[in-house]
Amino acid sequence: MPVAVTVIRAVERLATVVGRLGSLLLIALVGTILVNIVLRYAFNLGLIELEELQWHLNAVVVMTALAATYGEDAHVRVDLFHDGFSQRSKAWIEVLGTAFLFLPFVVTLTLHAWSMAAYSWQLGEGSPMPSGLPARYVVKFVMFAGFALFGLQGVAVLIRSILVLATGDRRYAIGHALPETTPAGDHP
Repeated sequence: MPVAVTVIRAVERLATVVGRLGSLLLIALVGTILVNIVLRYAFNLGLIELEELQWHLNAVVVMTALAATYGEDAHVRVDLFHDGFSQRSKAWIEVLGTAFLFLPFVVTLTLHAWSMAAYSWQLGEGSPMPSGLPARYVVKFVMFAGFALFGLQGVAVLIRSILVLATGDRRYAIGHALPETTPAGDHP
């Protein structure tokens, strides 16, 4: 169990750091949007570079926040009954949903994102617009890295849920702080 907790802590620490760093780009995104609006409506000047920069910054913010949001259990849930379930039932739902839905989906997305980023790098892809941004492969690589970290977070959630089922300790549940000590009988 100590190895599992170490893996969870490492993945969640990485996801949190990446998410916080990515969230700093929100300031640049808002600034870019404001400059774009002022230039467009006050000076009748539209710049493709600013439009594309908005899209790229938004993509980076979203891709860097995915894993942290999932790890903090701050994501939107479709299941209307989830809050009323016992901790054990929630853990079973997480195990089954993560293993059979989430991970296959995210692995597929990650592989496709890698193919797109590699191909874009190979082409030296930039914007199709003459005044657009160069190096479009950078944002595509961020997409790949974001999905890869999202998948790692899914593995951490899966391990957490298995620990809830194995120990009955709700502190292992997604969104909770991990216990500093392991249950009686387990030694670090």
